[in-house]
Amino acid sequence: MSVAMPPGSAFLPLSVSLRGARLVYDDLLLFDGLDLELVGGSLTCLLGPSGIGKSSLLRLLAGLAPRGMSGHLHDGSGQSLRHQVAYMAQQDLLLPWLSVLDNVLLGSRLRGEPPDRSRALDLLARVGLTEVAHSRPAALSGGMRQRAALARTLMEQRPLVLMDEPFSGLDALTRLRLQDLAAELLAGCTVLLVTHDPLEALRLGEHILVMNGRPATLSALPELPGAPPRDPGDPALQAAYRAILRQLDAGSR
Repeated sequence: MSVAMPPGSAFLPLSVSLRGARLVYDDLLLFDGLDLELVGGSLTCLLGPSGIGKSSLLRLLAGLAPRGMSGHLHDGSGQSLRHQVAYMAQQDLLLPWLSVLDNVLLGSRLRGEPPDRSRALDLLARVGLTEVAHSRPAALSGGMRQRAALARTLMEQRPLVLMDEPFSGLDALTRLRLQDLAAELLAGCTVLLVTHDPLEALRLGEHILVMNGRPATLSALPELPGAPPRDPGDPALQAAYRAILRQLDAGSR
């Protein structure tokens, strides 16, 4: 079944620039003077060890900067990113009193827009949740809730999409299938996807950044040939995977 939604390429490519980001958490300086550039219309994956500040960086981009964090953020034209962002947190954040379908439609409801129930149902079909569309979140497993949160994020159709480990709670086959779906439906959007899985980053990322050190810095990995989603069995992907593991291990020491 195809989803009746415009492709990401309907958006003008949105470049994002972050300058001088600083985060102090519990008297610990996590990063200072951190710069980030997101190439418009491409998917960037962000890797790094737990506690390095990846999720906090994502929240800053989403306009949800935690206490003790600052930075100058704008799009390529110098304008604010407000109203241009769709954000998927690690927690599903589904409202327990709404059905799965109504959770997917929540954004349009809050904005006072007519709900596109047909497209929402198509998205739920694509993530395998047709049978529970009218159930409440309490009836769903953790993986199903994550899929509902993914559908809600894809429903938003924003030029900048921020995703914090969107596939972490899924079984291997479902993860691969939904990676493919995200790559398809987010084509042309500017995406920053945080993951702990180097193979996932290599499979999906047009650009891959590694966050490491204390205070943390960002370094870019060489770009891989071929368009995402890439074949996880590709020998070039496997070699790059081993190289990333070595880099992450060296940076955590």
